[in-house]
Amino acid sequence: MLLTKSIISWAILCFATFTGTAQKKEATKIPGWQLVWADEFNYEGRPDTTIWNYDADVNNNNYELQYYTRRSPENVQVSMGLLTITASKENYRESNYTSARMVTRGKKDILYGRIEVCAQLPKGRGTWPAIWMLSSKLPRVYPDDGEIDIIEHVGYEEGIITGAAHVKRNTTGTEIISNTSTTVLQDATRKFHVYGLIWTPTRLEWQVDGKTFYFYDKADRPAHHWPFNKAFYLILNIAIGGTWGGKQGIDDSVFPQSMKIDYVRVYSKKN
Repeated sequence: MLLTKSIISWAILCFATFTGTAQKKEATKIPGWQLVWADEFNYEGRPDTTIWNYDADVNNNNYELQYYTRRSPENVQVSMGLLTITASKENYRESNYTSARMVTRGKKDILYGRIEVCAQLPKGRGTWPAIWMLSSKLPRVYPDDGEIDIIEHVGYEEGIITGAAHVKRNTTGTEIISNTSTTVLQDATRKFHVYGLIWTPTRLEWQVDGKTFYFYDKADRPAHHWPFNKAFYLILNIAIGGTWGGKQGIDDSVFPQSMKIDYVRVYSKKN
């Protein structure tokens, strides 16, 4: 029943899937869900400061090579109904690449619900776009507080979409266990698709275009493998290189590359 509702939602909300261009529709009611907040990007300039902030002026971990900036329009802008995050090959503050990482931390935290992001992904060896979530708790302790990757995509495996829940393996130490699954979406870099997560007190459910491809259930895990009972915030970014994205090197000829986001919508379960 839940899957049927999801397919209806996808068919109504993301016509861009079929055309490769964003054709925005008003957020439509989904049976059993109510819209809590959304960004439809129906404005021009910088992202809405009541929703978005930047993880900027930093390099990142995982041996990634980009420098995250808040420059607009060079690395992030809203125009023609889209949020565009752009990764470029350029020398900037001792890095050889620039990009942007947008976060809702402290502005639009999420605890349970349905998250949908309609996006077209960048391509090319060395790119590593992600739509993901981290705990809003301060101070955040990783991996104790967990990580939810709604989707990740590495350019050298074009069309393979990965969803994951990362948790602390044991009650002591810092070793991580990554619970992952993949689905194939051959046109992910050419067309828009809806990447979704349904998050309840007992389950995480990953979807692409309303079709579920992975479950992670609390009932099947020890207590320390379910840190997903507190608020998280949403992250949109393109990393370059790194332990996964750079595993087969970087093709500098592909840059610049952009992740285009048609909308972000967050729903809560009724009742």
